[in-house]
Amino acid sequence: MDNIKELDTRGLNCPLPILKTKKALADMASGDVLRVVSTDPGSTRDFQAFARQTGNELVEQKNEGDLFVHLLRRR
Repeated sequence: MDNIKELDTRGLNCPLPILKTKKALADMASGDVLRVVSTDPGSTRDFQAFARQTGNELVEQKNEGDLFVHLLRRR
């Protein structure tokens, strides 16, 4: 995947990871991918709902140790 931007939201709890993601996506071009790293266990569910509500594509979600990683493609 080209044009991947990373957003570190470690240590932040809902709704801050979503709010920071929304702001980051607004500054990106259509088709670009945002990789969000979070420590909030609720972020998996939050990003699924965020993608449904905004029309951005949730490309992948995975756990890397204690981290929750979400890849979103800008609509």
